[in-house]
Amino acid sequence: MRSLSRRPTLAAALLGVCLAHAASQAAAQSPAAAPVRPDVMMSALTNEVMGTLREDRAAGRATDLALLVEQRIVPVFDFTRMTMIALARNWRVASAEQQTVLVAQFKMLLVHTYSQALVQVRDETIEYRPLRAAPGDTELTVRSALRRPGVEPLTIDYEMAESVAGWMVYDVKLAGVSLVLAYRESFAAAVRTGGIDGLIKTLDDKNRQNRGGAEAIEASKLAPLLLIYGAPRPAKP
Repeated sequence: MRSLSRRPTLAAALLGVCLAHAASQAAAQSPAAAPVRPDVMMSALTNEVMGTLREDRAAGRATDLALLVEQRIVPVFDFTRMTMIALARNWRVASAEQQTVLVAQFKMLLVHTYSQALVQVRDETIEYRPLRAAPGDTELTVRSALRRPGVEPLTIDYEMAESVAGWMVYDVKLAGVSLVLAYRESFAAAVRTGGIDGLIKTLDDKNRQNRGGAEAIEASKLAPLLLIYGAPRPAKP
């Protein structure tokens, strides 16, 4: 009798093992969630940010632009790579500590610049074009256009790369002109004059002026963040 009483327990245990194995196999064979396409990601981000600006204006609220940019825009930009591109060979001259400071200062400059210009284009229309990419591509271009009444559409192309954090923007081309490269000449000049520390001081001074309310910005130096949603076409260097 004792051996008979054990049979249901043993059978149940075996059944449990079989079910667990089957479940694990099913989970292993189920398709993984499809990653978000970079063009879909950028389009959704555009709609969200512009929607927030319009809603705040309709409700008579002041939008905290710096916070909005920091929370929604900054996470999809690779500021380290952007700084490396802008500095070119001077990036290798900088120490690790200097590189960290340069990235932080450049990021601060871009975020402020974008924050000041964002409101100006909140009522414009951004259209994203069909993505042209091959399976397995880890770098690609997301193409969009800013449409303004009575004006030729302004092309805004995002150079993006896939990383462990997802798709990240490392450059923006406005009407075919790289906006990160627009800083290269002025950065190089600052390094020639005062070394890497001189460039850091130049960026720090500019950011201090911005915090103090200075708004003058050269169109040819507009940062990638500024032109996510369009701005006056920069002059080619």
